[in-house]
Amino acid sequence: MRQAHPVPIALTIAGSDSSGGAGIQADLKTFTVLGVYGASVITALTAQNTRGVDAVEAIRPELVVAQLRSVLSDLNVAAVKTGMLATAAIVTAVAAELSRHGAGARPPLIVDPVMVATSGDPLIAGDAVAAIIGDLAPLATLLTPNLAEAAAFLGGTQAESERAAAAQAEALYQLARCPVLLKGGHGTGAAVDLFFDGNELVRFERPRLDTPHTHGTGCVLSAAIAALLARGGGLQPAIAGAKAFVWQGLKSGASLGVGRGRGPVDCLFAIEAPAVGDTASEP
Repeated sequence: MRQAHPVPIALTIAGSDSSGGAGIQADLKTFTVLGVYGASVITALTAQNTRGVDAVEAIRPELVVAQLRSVLSDLNVAAVKTGMLATAAIVTAVAAELSRHGAGARPPLIVDPVMVATSGDPLIAGDAVAAIIGDLAPLATLLTPNLAEAAAFLGGTQAESERAAAAQAEALYQLARCPVLLKGGHGTGAAVDLFFDGNELVRFERPRLDTPHTHGTGCVLSAAIAALLARGGGLQPAIAGAKAFVWQGLKSGASLGVGRGRGPVDCLFAIEAPAVGDTASEP
């Protein structure tokens, strides 16, 4: 028998992606590959695929809170990430519930402010943007906006240079009152993400991959950061490890052949597929 030992647990609070490329589904795949037990709180149901989002239905805030309380009352959650929160009421409810746990007792929180799907379809109500900054971000260990999301928070235009992105990362830190990882995946040149925690600006760089198959990139990155924090790592090493994980997933995802549109990141690249005809050995 295997010796019993506690497994790290991470929790995702996000929407469901019916195509499996982003949201809850991508988060749970990422947790599993990185050796973490995944729990989930579903905030919205979406009918979507690699070509777009056909329908969205938000879950009642009361049911979101019920899910969250149920998980946190029983599971020893070591890290939490949020993704699509859909409405201001859900954002406020999640923030209020997490606030019930004091800063010393609350697990690290990664806030991925999912606003728009890879296809360009909106995934959040307009008033929820202010709620993320005002209610949720102050609780966060890290906020992970992309360039467009940072511009939306700041009420400006999207940064077109690394210098402008750095200025926006610092401005967003002041606004959100939490460390910021400004993702450069939607920019040009090398894929540079900028981390600012009020003291130092750190660059995380990878070569840019020429692929349209980027569905779920932000979800996977934030989930990977949460998973690595749940395993006991520090924040900057977790960011570096997560960026490397996403880069390999993008590289592998280019040949997945899933869907007819913008295909998903390959969260499972580290799992070797069994050969056709393989069967499990008898005990």
